[in-house]
Formats: sequence, C-alpha cells, structure tokens
Amino acid sequence: MTFTPGADPVPFSHVKIRVSAVLFCGDDVALIRRERADSVHNTTIGGNVEDGEPLPEALRRELAEELALDVDQAEGGELLWVLDQRVSRPGPTPPPRKLHLVYRFHVTADVREALARQEFDELPDGSHEVGTIAWVNYRSMGGLPLFPPVGAALAALDSPRADVADASLEAVTDENYTWI
Repeated sequence: MTFTPGADPVPFSHVKIRVSAVLFCGDDVALIRRERADSVHNTTIGGNVEDGEPLPEALRRELAEELALDVDQAEGGELLWVLDQRVSRPGPTPPPRKLHLVYRFHVTADVREALARQEFDELPDGSHEVGTIAWVNYRSMGGLPLFPPVGAALAALDSPRADVADASLEAVTDENYTWI
C-alpha cells in the first residue's frame, strides 16, 4: 500500500499492540472502572506498547503505572488470550487495527492490599480521568461492560488457574462491539 499525502488514511491499516493483564487475587480480578456521565466503562489493566518496546517490558510498565505492581510480586504471566480488534470509533482519526495480548497473573491478599486503588489516565488537554480499581469475581464478568471484551471468556473458566484450549478469541468488530 502506498501512502499519498493529503489522502484519507484507510481504517485499520495501522496496527497497534496492547498488552493487558487479568490479575487474579483468589476469584477476584482487578479492573479499572471509569464512571462517566452517560456510561460505566471497565478495562483490564494495561495499555499500548510503545514503539520499539519489548512486550514483557510494556506489560511490566503498565502494571507498575496503573497498579503500582512489581510483576516480581506476582505469579504467572502466561499469555492467556489474543484478540484482533477492528472497531470503528468516534473521532477524526482513522481507527487502528489493534492486537490485544492478554496475560494472566495471580497475587496474594497481602500484595493486593498494597496495590493502587485509583488510576489516573492523562487526557490530551493535560487533565486526568480518574479510574477506580475494582476487584470483581471472575464468574460475574459475562455481562460486564469490559474492554477488551474478555468477560464471557473469563466467566467460562472453570477456575482462575484453568487451562485455556485456544488462546484466540473471537475478533472484535463493529458487528459485535459498540463503544460505550
């Protein structure tokens, strides 16, 4: 594909990678919960990989930034799921195609107690949106507004340490996902 200056970029022609963690403490999973005027939005702990950043370092950075967690305090770290996102979104820029790499970790109650209780996401104007760290029983996540949408897969696990037969989850598209 050739880029023509001034031409409209093609949606999904740019690929971004997002790493995230499903962080268990017993049967509970840490989520970032953002309450907005017209919706409630939950996300797994994580974010975009920076240019040239190794995946393990990106995951380590995101867990430290959002939870104040040193991954050496956690057990696990195996790749659990991969999601391919091709979803249109509000705004003037074309949406990227995003690959979500979801890893699984476990922490003890003592480690959980020391983790951050809020997460501050910097907005383009320099202000911050505050998210609350919510611990939710994984079995109740099937209908939760969660991004990436791994709630049904989480709820289907037999246990927090259950093996997963297929790491590839259904692609996230405009047909099966709507921004909230």
